[in-house]
Amino acid sequence: MRHGDSHHTRDGVIGGPRGCRGLTDAGREQAAEAGRRIAAETVGERVSIHSSVLPRAVETAGAISAALGLPFSQDCGLCTWHTPPEADGLTHEEFARRLGVEGGGVYRPFQEGNETWAEVVTRTSRTVTDLAHRHRGGTVVVVGHAETVEISFNALGLMSVYRPFDLKVSPCSVTEWVTEQDPVQWPPPRWTLVRFNETPGTPA
Repeated sequence: MRHGDSHHTRDGVIGGPRGCRGLTDAGREQAAEAGRRIAAETVGERVSIHSSVLPRAVETAGAISAALGLPFSQDCGLCTWHTPPEADGLTHEEFARRLGVEGGGVYRPFQEGNETWAEVVTRTSRTVTDLAHRHRGGTVVVVGHAETVEISFNALGLMSVYRPFDLKVSPCSVTEWVTEQDPVQWPPPRWTLVRFNETPGTPA
C-alpha cells in the first residue's frame, strides 16, 4: 500500500530523509482507518508488516502496527527514488533545473546522481520478492510509495520495465496480490491481482 497523505506531496517537494515531514492530519486519519481495516481482514492470519525508511511510510506503518498489535520493520529497498542528497527538499522544478540531464529514460537518469527507472524497478522488485519468499504462507503488508505499488506489476505481474500505461495510486490505497506458489520458484509463480488502489473509504 501507499503511505497516507503527506506534507511533501502537498508541498510539491522531493521527500527524502530530510525533506519528508511525515503525514498530514488527513494522512494520519487514513493510516488509522487502514490499520483498523487490515486488522479486521487478517484475523487469524500470520501477518508481517514492512515499510520504507521514509517518515511518511514509517508513520503509516506505525498506525497499522498499532492496530494489529505487531511490530514492523523498515527496509530501504521499498523506498521511492534514491535521489541525491542535494535534491532533498527541492521542488520538482528546482530538481530538474539544477540537476537535470539531457535525455533520460528507462536506463538513463533524468537528473545527475539519481537512479534510473530500471534501477528502481530492480531494487524494489527484489525486495518485494524476497519479503514474499521469507513470509510465504502468510500475509505481508508492505507500506511504500506510489512507485512501490506500480513496481508490483513488474515484480509480480512480470511486466516489462517500461509500461505503456500509467497507474493512479491514491494515498493509503491497498493493492493485493496472492499466490499459492513459492514466490522465488523457477519458472516464476503465477500471481492473482485481487484488488488495486482500494482506499479506506471504498467498500470491501
